[in-house]
Amino acid sequence: MMAPPSSPAEIARIALRMGAELRRVRPMLRGAILAVCPFMAALAAAGDSAEGPSQPKADKAQFVGSQTCLSCHAKEFSDWKGSQHHAAMQEATDQTVLGDFNGATFSKDGVESTFFKKDGKFWVRTDGPDGTLADFEIRYTFGIAPLQQYLIALPGGRYQALGIAWDARPKKDGGQRWYHLYPDQVLKAGDPLHWTGIDQNWNYQCAWCHSTNLQKNYDAGGKKFQTTWSEISVGCEACHGPASGHIAWATKANGRASTARQAKGFALSLDERRNVTWPMGPQGQAIRSGPRTSSKEIEVCAACHARRQQFSSDPDATGRLLDAFRPSLLEPGLYHTDGQQRDEVFNYGSFIQSKMHAAGVTCSDCHNPHSGKLHKDGNAVCAQCHAPEKFDTADHHHHPAGTAGAQCASCHMPTTTYMGVDARHDHSMRIPRPDRSIMLGTPNACNKCHTDQSAAWARDAVKTWYPSPKAGMQDFAEAFDLGDRRAPGAQAALLKIANEASGSGIARASALDRLSNFPSPDVLQTATNSLAIEDPLVRAAAISILAGADAPTRSTLLVPLLRDGSRLVRMEAARALAGEPESGLQGDDRAAFDKALAEYVDGQLFNAERPESHANLANLYREQGKLDAARTSLQTAIRLDPSFVAASIALADLERTAGNEAAAEAILREALKANPKSGPVAHALGLSLIRQTRAAEAMEYLTEAADNAPQDTRFTYVLAVALHDTGKVAEAISLLKNALARQPYDRDVLMALVSYEIETGQFASALERAELLDRLEPNNSQIAQLLQSLRQRVR
Repeated sequence: MMAPPSSPAEIARIALRMGAELRRVRPMLRGAILAVCPFMAALAAAGDSAEGPSQPKADKAQFVGSQTCLSCHAKEFSDWKGSQHHAAMQEATDQTVLGDFNGATFSKDGVESTFFKKDGKFWVRTDGPDGTLADFEIRYTFGIAPLQQYLIALPGGRYQALGIAWDARPKKDGGQRWYHLYPDQVLKAGDPLHWTGIDQNWNYQCAWCHSTNLQKNYDAGGKKFQTTWSEISVGCEACHGPASGHIAWATKANGRASTARQAKGFALSLDERRNVTWPMGPQGQAIRSGPRTSSKEIEVCAACHARRQQFSSDPDATGRLLDAFRPSLLEPGLYHTDGQQRDEVFNYGSFIQSKMHAAGVTCSDCHNPHSGKLHKDGNAVCAQCHAPEKFDTADHHHHPAGTAGAQCASCHMPTTTYMGVDARHDHSMRIPRPDRSIMLGTPNACNKCHTDQSAAWARDAVKTWYPSPKAGMQDFAEAFDLGDRRAPGAQAALLKIANEASGSGIARASALDRLSNFPSPDVLQTATNSLAIEDPLVRAAAISILAGADAPTRSTLLVPLLRDGSRLVRMEAARALAGEPESGLQGDDRAAFDKALAEYVDGQLFNAERPESHANLANLYREQGKLDAARTSLQTAIRLDPSFVAASIALADLERTAGNEAAAEAILREALKANPKSGPVAHALGLSLIRQTRAAEAMEYLTEAADNAPQDTRFTYVLAVALHDTGKVAEAISLLKNALARQPYDRDVLMALVSYEIETGQFASALERAELLDRLEPNNSQIAQLLQSLRQRVR
């Protein structure tokens, strides 16, 4: 994060990076219904919500409830009844609660929480919103295995997830105990991650994926939720969409010949596997009988089994992922540079980078979509497509039969444990690469089991078994590593991945995302070419680069995308055109822009309970010259979450550009009071004081920023410049050298060091750094001239 923001675009990046998406999808929450059977009775009851009746429009399909499906789909219904989807969220009863509520206690950070029953209900005595002990009723359970969480009602229609969870594993496996999801953090009331905080709010963080037809219904004016659902858990219609049209199709005498025949009354048909076979090929690997031409089924699953941001809950978006969600790319912090899961990213981003996805595999090729279980156990599920006589042998896996090492998933889908006890398989289905562990620091499957051995040992073993090993599908690891470190050769390597037609869409989009840090004519051309690529993830990522181009270029390239088939792409295009480019739009183009921008605004207001959304709207309004609206949005963001410091920094910058530096200082001091350890706020305050010629005070806060956020070399760089300008050149050089040890390829730090070392006569050292700068930016004429001058001087 760079602070203070110098432009609305920079503020937007800060808002996104500091927002809910990179606050990590916290270990949050992971649970009959009306038994109506005649179809027409179900239609009449459609729309009833567990929290109250919803009022669907007459011309829209309606939800009828899973029970309605039983009479025709008994096998599927039975499978679903035994699934985790069916138990995703349940009312807290003796039948659904797994935890010990018989006076059990759990202590952490000086707070003893007690779990007990009273009047037939389940309660916990713990620290509440004001930090004092109080009794709270458990209203709902969340999940069943390997852990169960509990929801508590707070004022304003909010439900919050208790940070203490029940380990539902057997006792022999370490389970049957209370434990905390954040064992290494001290969380007090007021912290966003405290169970009463904004980042543990069920209505926003978790509800949509644990119920059917979940509508948050947040009232921004009243600051309250009136959240409804049509089914408390994940029912049939959560995946298939509202079924009233299907019921009508099934009950009408001529229904099967109606215009809805193809999808049988649903908005979409999950038919990607219909009439598909997988005949075994000559190499012992099955080949799909025909190419998969859509991703409907995968995108239905991805709505919940993906790391993503949601901007719509419209049931009509079922199966069109990017009409309601923005999936995360293979970003640092979320994924390792080779695409392995790192943070809690679920399955989608991993799977769509895999060779299996490229071959046409869908989720239900391996999983029963109704029970959630594998079609076959162990290696047998892989043997559906990979001949066991070739692959399920010691000649292939080099482990004794029947051991964990002989399991396909152990090597190709290693697990990472989330939420303390939940080991989840990586769905990128990769070849183990211990050599990359040595070179890039990425994990490998071998050392997940052989923890007493080194990565070099594992590499040598693999080489012994496979003298010429395959590289694997994920060929982007080295390029992403270079890009994340901003190292020499990064731009060329990333351009290769972005332009690789055979690469996965998510890898190409992630390469484009990194290329935004390397502006050049080649990068601009690649982004331009990428606008025509079929995958909307790639198009959206390309827009993020072109958003930094001049207004005429943006208008020429992005106006056609205002009519794109993907809502995400339309919104990105409209956002990039807002401000100067929009003033030149006329006629149909202006109408298309207004419509797409309205989609963007609606998408932000969908999460009006979140500060990030209001900060994003403020960025938009500022670019459009609507400064009062921008100010109001930022003030709202700060009220919603004072710990979201990007909003305070942006508001202070807004006041600065309006000529009110005193107001900017006051805003930053208030933010620092609420966030005393915030490096970005201290840095912004220091710059404000410098602008007011209060250098001595400024140095205090610039130093504080560099100390509190040493990973952000920008803060160290600015402090060093300030020290240099006050005559402390040696101290400035020392600081810059320390920053360079942390970030060896930081251009600003390198350039400052070159300048200061020349100033102090350290020409040989300056030459060495200038040579590195030249490798980092080989087409930079100013660096070339500097390098030539230094070489002459050193000679």
